[in-house]
Amino acid sequence: MNKSELVEAMAAAADISKAAAERALDGATSAITGALKGGDQVTIVGFGSFLVGERGARMGRNPRTGESIQIKASKSPKFRAGKALKDAVN
Repeated sequence: MNKSELVEAMAAAADISKAAAERALDGATSAITGALKGGDQVTIVGFGSFLVGERGARMGRNPRTGESIQIKASKSPKFRAGKALKDAVN
């Protein structure tokens, strides 16, 4: 499912226009992004949690030359499915 298919499904489920559903989806994704940028965790009960994971600095290897390189620390967004979502999938 891509974004346009998700917008269509949201519009049908909420009985709203596709434009309104797209604005709602864009608003939700920007709110989640903003919260994660601020270091917060976003929990949607029954669905799951969005959080920021920390990856420490580490040594890597350049596959072309075999030379060791230093990979700097970074943050990455993560998602943990809630129990209701896990049960619905299984």
